[in-house]
Amino acid sequence: MDLKKSLNLPQTSFAMKAQLAQKEPEIIKKWQSLDLYRRIIDSRRGQPTFILHDGPPYANGHIHLGTALNKILKDFIVKSRTMMGYLSPYVPGWDCHGLPIEIRVDQLLGSKKKEMSVIDIREECRRYALKFIDIQREEFIRLGVFGDWENPYLTMNPGYEADILRFLAEFFASGNVYKGKRPVHWCLHCQTALAEAEIEYKEKKSPSIYVRFPLISDLSGKFPQLKGKKISVVIWTTTPWTLPANLAIAFHPDYEYVVAEAGNEAFLLARRLLPIVSEELGWKGYRELAIMSGRDLEGLKAQHPFIRRESVFVLADYVTLEDGTGCVHTAPGHGYDDYLTGMAYNLDIYTPVDEEGKFLPQVERYGGLNVFEANPRIVADMQQDGTLLKQAEISHSYPHCWRCKQPVIFRATEQWFISMDRNGLRDRTLQEIKKIRWIPYWGEERIANMMQSRPDWCISRQRSWGVPIPAFYCENCGHILADEHITRRVADIFEERGSNAWFVLAADELLPPDQKCPVCGGRRFRKENNILDVWFESGASHGILGKRPELPWPADLYVEGHDQYRGWFNSSLVIGVGARNGSPYRTCLTHGFVLDEQGRAMSKSLGNFIEPGEIISIHGAEILRLWVAMLNYKEDARFGQEILQRLVEAYRKIRNTWRFLLGNLYDFQPDNDCLQPQELLWLDRWILERARQVRQRVVRAYEDYEFHIVFHSLYNFFTVDLSAFYLDVIKDRMYCSGPRSRLRRSGQTAMFLVLEKTLRLMAPILPFTADEAWEAMPAFKEKAESVHLCSFPEEGETWLEPELMKKIDRLLDIRERVQKEMEKARETRLIGNSLEARLVFRAPAEIYDLLEEFGPDLPTLFIVSAVEVIPSPDRDLTVTVYRAEGRKCERCWNFSTSVGQDPDYPALCQRCSQVLKTEMNSKP
Repeated sequence: MDLKKSLNLPQTSFAMKAQLAQKEPEIIKKWQSLDLYRRIIDSRRGQPTFILHDGPPYANGHIHLGTALNKILKDFIVKSRTMMGYLSPYVPGWDCHGLPIEIRVDQLLGSKKKEMSVIDIREECRRYALKFIDIQREEFIRLGVFGDWENPYLTMNPGYEADILRFLAEFFASGNVYKGKRPVHWCLHCQTALAEAEIEYKEKKSPSIYVRFPLISDLSGKFPQLKGKKISVVIWTTTPWTLPANLAIAFHPDYEYVVAEAGNEAFLLARRLLPIVSEELGWKGYRELAIMSGRDLEGLKAQHPFIRRESVFVLADYVTLEDGTGCVHTAPGHGYDDYLTGMAYNLDIYTPVDEEGKFLPQVERYGGLNVFEANPRIVADMQQDGTLLKQAEISHSYPHCWRCKQPVIFRATEQWFISMDRNGLRDRTLQEIKKIRWIPYWGEERIANMMQSRPDWCISRQRSWGVPIPAFYCENCGHILADEHITRRVADIFEERGSNAWFVLAADELLPPDQKCPVCGGRRFRKENNILDVWFESGASHGILGKRPELPWPADLYVEGHDQYRGWFNSSLVIGVGARNGSPYRTCLTHGFVLDEQGRAMSKSLGNFIEPGEIISIHGAEILRLWVAMLNYKEDARFGQEILQRLVEAYRKIRNTWRFLLGNLYDFQPDNDCLQPQELLWLDRWILERARQVRQRVVRAYEDYEFHIVFHSLYNFFTVDLSAFYLDVIKDRMYCSGPRSRLRRSGQTAMFLVLEKTLRLMAPILPFTADEAWEAMPAFKEKAESVHLCSFPEEGETWLEPELMKKIDRLLDIRERVQKEMEKARETRLIGNSLEARLVFRAPAEIYDLLEEFGPDLPTLFIVSAVEVIPSPDRDLTVTVYRAEGRKCERCWNFSTSVGQDPDYPALCQRCSQVLKTEMNSKP
């Protein structure tokens, strides 16, 4: 007879080869046909909510690995919270307005743009944004991310635009909005103001120059020894182009300053920096002539180095002795500290630079020159005039526009601002920060420091693709009409007609009927040309919370990269506190950036850029999800080909474990064949107890957002407890026992329960594979159509008492010892495979009792043909490997002296012959 047919060999439709790239799209179609997301939400209605509010990605371009990491991480959270029993809807969003889209559309339109109206250009921008929303939506769905993809929030939707203005109205109502001239980061390429969140710092080479300002004021009245001395103030700067805007020199009121003579000249600078500066400037020797405090210098004047203008001496606490000379060149129109000092001393906020970064025509010598191109000219002119003391070049961290990557400048312009200090906005926000849970914990200090030092928020931008600032100017007297009521009225118009209404309707159609200027009584107004900062738009996204019954405010969680401490986390917090007197999120979780395997940033120029779509098309989205699960996401994440191969191997082991479990359940009907706990063999109860312990650890890790612990706990359970031990040990029992015997049904019961539990526990991480395996699992009464309609398994009662668990742990320690001895026996060719072995234990009393207690199961446990236990007076256990006695059974391959005893089955052992006879007798 064909003995192979008598074995219970695994059978399953769950394929060994995953073919994820082909199967995953089919599974997505199945989810869509089931309307799975809606059914998940409906099944949780009435339960407590958990809201992860989506930070909107920018609707420009395809997703990258960083975007994929972010969305997968969010999906882990939403899926796991849902399986914990929460109603956890996920409403995705997109950031649709702003500079990158407008610039890209400008490039695509080319010369045609000149013939188009603002409305036509804005419609092109809208179409462009919609195109990439559709592209990114499909890419996110392809990652296995569940959400309300048909009803996302878009910052360019009329209702959202209206809500942006309603938030702004709250700031008008509190008096926090004002218009003023103040230096802001200005991008020469994009020709617009930038907020702090739109700045990134990169290394840049700049001039490093020391310049003399000849002293005009006479110090000899207070310091007679200086009479007749030619004195110059020494300043140091890396921005020569700002010198035409110099109006003052700042000194610290409490520092010591010195007039030191070097050669035929005398120089004024901070006394503590004199040795460093003298060495830098090559002074052979110097002599201190007079020492004074910064306060002694207030109000004195010096001659500008190359313009016929005086520079006044002012006091400022921000002057440091870390570098430079302790005498700070001050241009109120080109630096925030300079501006504050200028305001304190009633100086002109002088900005001789236009929006393109060119000096105004009236600027002596440099009119029409780009500021960066002017740097060498200014340095050369000072060299010729004798006011340049030294020039060099330094590499330093310099602000760049995060959109076009070009260096920016500080430039004072008329802008709209939100005051951070009126009505205690900054202090209230700092207090709110203390109430939020920050993951990692250091996020609290980071955002608090940023909030403490951030200047007033510049909310205006000089572009057209965005939400207009609802302000009007009287044509007669220039008075500005901008308040809470006007803003709310415009918001209502935008709700109905969208923000395009601003460009279509006349001012009198937007304003209340019969609006008059409160200053001059005029009735003619012009509209503001500026739009709102897109960070105000995205920061207002929590406005969608509370609009739907399942989305309460505030959110439970915000999740983004750690760059968002100065971005979305920051703007959302300010708007939440300013408009609703509270944080829009209870917990804030951040993740790192994606780097290559060498720890370098990914870029196409380095050739290390990897597209998510490229990985998915070859390996499937599950591999990317597994990568995210393996990460300690709080740190920067590395990705490359070597890591990819490790992921593929880890996935293969998980899949094969599930496949083996499924393969042994082909004839198992859970509703009929499951044994009661007390009927299960001790080894089966042991694996179920291990599964229970793993479940505890995994669910706790999900609760704490520790997904790498989720992965490693389950992976170790699969590879160590299951594959390397339990499944290996019970193969003989599963394959060779009677198909309906207690021995096999006990193993099948354990396998079914382990499979069902691990599928549910792993479903948030590997949603495609878990659902594919779930479908291949035997049917049972409570089986849901998808694993994603299930909850996490309950903890349940313990399967084994602690004392028995300790005994089994001791047995497993002995098993490791056995495996080492078996390996030695293979190396000496005493045995080939383990079933050729017979083990003899010589054991001290305690271990002898333990081995005797489990005696009948020891051959199975050690996967050998026979075990003998002999008591020993020695303290240590010894294990000896011998060749097994008897003949090899042709069915189970165990060696036994019982082979041949049954004349009906002369090639089989007693166990196998009995199984075949029982099966023969049971057939009709």
